[in-house]
Amino acid sequence: MGGGEAELRYLDGDFEIIKPGTHVLCAVTGQAIALEDLRYWSVARQEAYVNAVASLQAEDSEGA
Repeated sequence: MGGGEAELRYLDGDFEIIKPGTHVLCAVTGQAIALEDLRYWSVARQEAYVNAVASLQAEDSEGA
């Protein structure tokens, strides 16, 4: 796997690696998330989140 930021396609319950890398960035906090630690994302928005709180913040901001 290449170093740097990966590019993923987020699917229901899984993701597909488009461009190899070691991490993705949280869409809310900008924090790097190692691919092996990635647990939260949005299929609709194609975004990754560092944790459930960040995921909820993204949901809340979309409804605003």
